Amino acid sequence: MKLAVVGGGSTYTPELIDGFARLQDTLPVSELVLIDPATERLELIGGLARRIFARQGHPGLITTTSDLDAGVAGADAVLLQLRIGGQAARLQDETWPLECGCVGQETTGAGGLAKALRTVPVVLDIAERVRRASPDAWIIDFTNPVGIVTRALLQAGHKAVGLCNVAIGFQRKFAALLDLAPADIHLDHVGLNHLTWELGVRRGGPDGEDLLPRLLAGHGEAIAGDLRLPRAVLDRLGVVPSYYLRYFYAHDEVVRELATKPSRAAEVAAMERELLALYGDPALDEKPALLARRGGAFYSEAAVDLAASLLGDGTAGGPAVQVVNTLNNGTLPFLPDDAVVEVQARVDGSGARPLAVPALDPLYAGLIAHVAAYEDLALDAALRGGRERVFRALLAHPLVGQFDRAEGLTDRLLAHNKEHLAWA
Repeated sequence: MKLAVVGGGSTYTPELIDGFARLQDTLPVSELVLIDPATERLELIGGLARRIFARQGHPGLITTTSDLDAGVAGADAVLLQLRIGGQAARLQDETWPLECGCVGQETTGAGGLAKALRTVPVVLDIAERVRRASPDAWIIDFTNPVGIVTRALLQAGHKAVGLCNVAIGFQRKFAALLDLAPADIHLDHVGLNHLTWELGVRRGGPDGEDLLPRLLAGHGEAIAGDLRLPRAVLDRLGVVPSYYLRYFYAHDEVVRELATKPSRAAEVAAMERELLALYGDPALDEKPALLARRGGAFYSEAAVDLAASLLGDGTAGGPAVQVVNTLNNGTLPFLPDDAVVEVQARVDGSGARPLAVPALDPLYAGLIAHVAAYEDLALDAALRGGRERVFRALLAHPLVGQFDRAEGLTDRLLAHNKEHLAWA
């Protein structure tokens, strides 16, 4: 089995390698290709990846290349983990929206739109090259904004599934709080990428006992603290929102915070410099503890499980129920079929098929529909360009929603992203 990682020079990659090494029985990788134009970083990470495999006794071959076409040739699956413009672009995404009184964040609001505009054309070009080199390969997208990027891939007819680590993070956290094995926890996870709620926490499977009331009663304070939301919010909702919902439920508070502290992009850039120095140590043969602060917790387990199900042939993982980003196809009846939702789905070699979802409270359905409409306009702007399309997407976003703000944000977005937008 050959896997390729586009963006293999990311500082995230050792997390992924560690998962491949530890879970080699689940996903028997014979060849892993790390692909990245940043050759110096790529060689550092490639060296560490080989040492991690060797330490774990993994027999697979790890190679590195900056040649995308050669790297994906013959691959069974291609994982995408890109950041177009690097941390410098992320820093811009997190700062200029604040000038208009809007949250500065890399995956939602105006910053998230900027990232989508930079990313979608590049991902679609990569996907076309994958289709030519390996027409049967699955594309697993971890590139943000995952929902919009995955929809672009599926709309273009690619074999693609989107992946996020929010659900697996909650699964691991709730299992620990309830003193259960993660495999015993099934989440009623519903929404769009970075706009989800845990409506139930079930023991054993989709029809199991709902442990969410017990979880909130016994551990609500700790969960609320992790989400940086008041405990009363969780008690009143009776569900657990993802931490991205704080940008909606406490927008103005977040804007005030972001205006008075260093950006997350600056923190991550400093962390990356330290990580790259660690990766260059020839004695290092495991992922360093610092990597846990970089983000992407449990990404490797989620990626291995998903790839194993998509590629299962009796030796690998086989069919399983997992939280993924895939076509709605009636799952949420108030959304178009071609919207991409993030829900539990049965995954096998034919793709992902969402499980049934109970009727949603309008409190959640309304916000999902609102953001889904924005995502539709955002994808249109990413595919066809044009100032007016950018403006329309911003005006539609519930974190913007005012004419003057949308105008000011459009001007700033275009000014800060000209080098990445061929039409600008």
